[in-house]
Amino acid sequence: MVQRIYRALALEAGELQPVVWSFGYFFFLLAGYFVLRPVRDEMGIQGGVDDLAWVFSATFVVMLLVVPLFGWAVRRFSRRGLVLASYGFSIAVIFGFFLLMASGVAPSWTARGFFVWTSVFNLFVISLFWSVMNDVFDKQQSLRLFGVISAGGSLGAIAGPALTTWLADELGTVNLLLISIAMLLIATGCALAVMRSAGSSPAGASTQADRSRDGVWAGAVHVFRSPYLLAICLFIVLYSSLSTFLYFEQAHIVKNAFASSATRTQVFAGMDLATNTITLFLQFFATARLVAWLGLPVALALIPAAVAAGFGALALWPTLAVLVVFQVVRRSGNYALTKPSREMLFGVVSREDKYKAKNFIDTVVYRFGDAASGWLYTGLGAIGLGLAGLALAAVPLAGIWAVFGYGLGRVRQQRAASATNEKPFAVDARQRHRRMTS
Repeated sequence: MVQRIYRALALEAGELQPVVWSFGYFFFLLAGYFVLRPVRDEMGIQGGVDDLAWVFSATFVVMLLVVPLFGWAVRRFSRRGLVLASYGFSIAVIFGFFLLMASGVAPSWTARGFFVWTSVFNLFVISLFWSVMNDVFDKQQSLRLFGVISAGGSLGAIAGPALTTWLADELGTVNLLLISIAMLLIATGCALAVMRSAGSSPAGASTQADRSRDGVWAGAVHVFRSPYLLAICLFIVLYSSLSTFLYFEQAHIVKNAFASSATRTQVFAGMDLATNTITLFLQFFATARLVAWLGLPVALALIPAAVAAGFGALALWPTLAVLVVFQVVRRSGNYALTKPSREMLFGVVSREDKYKAKNFIDTVVYRFGDAASGWLYTGLGAIGLGLAGLALAAVPLAGIWAVFGYGLGRVRQQRAASATNEKPFAVDARQRHRRMTS
């Protein structure tokens, strides 16, 4: 039986135990986060839909403060110590929010604080997971094993919202935090077990983590010196801006549709469940084929075009049914097609930019787009645009995003072709140089 498992998963001697622990680590980590996520969305409503722009701005500011703090922790602690400190602190904070919510202390401010914390928390716990994986497994192992390990995260991303949908009404929204804490505790135990079973080297791991975390701010210099990286930034800002527009529309529509906190949490969890299930199916059977068939420019433009159509539909029928279908299609399409295609844009930049510039774009630029678009949405609402008018205002912005995505994909193709054409020339030049000097 064990030999069959080794053959089926392409494992080599001694790898089964660390792979099993890694699978469990990612499963419980994402399951715990996706229990929190619908609660976060509900807290966004409880904190005041009209105050969401302030909450998004606070998220951006807190992230700017946490990035250097996390970088300091990476340099200060061993990998094992970093895992214990990061997840231990996160669990303590979640339990603190549980106590505040259960006791009813300053409910609006507690809800806002929880929203900000969860929005920042998810950026770093996933990053820490992959740092541990790169510590435990070498480059050759990662090619064979990371697919199996990633499946644990995909299943956890389905199990978490499924559990929330099932238990939200019975347990109540606040008690779901205890479920998340239990999962994060198990994930922490799995993380320690995988490092122990693989005999990982904390010192070796910190090299990559230092490089990626220190590079967040250094990446800003690289971005502003490169028109290509600036173009990627604009693509990300358009993506995050339209996501924020839809999030604000979602908050208003769901708030108006349901009076019960538990029911709203179930709706949010149901959308997560549908999104993650469809995404897993598409990643297994369609993503690679679609990108190869459509080509990168069309792959980058397809979901933005669908978003334009979705906002048009929402402008005509600003109802819960249209919102749910639009949100599930947009998010699953983004995870399965736009995000993988977006990552391909970094395939033609230097190795340094893949760490430094990319980290700056994925954190600072992304959250800046959230904050700025939150105020744009609020400003348009202040001049009298209702839900339908705000959705209609997003249509041309989505159209610009689609055109820009197509153009950016073309530029990437040209840079890749240029790099390919230069290699033979460089080899010929070296050969001529050797003949001339021999």
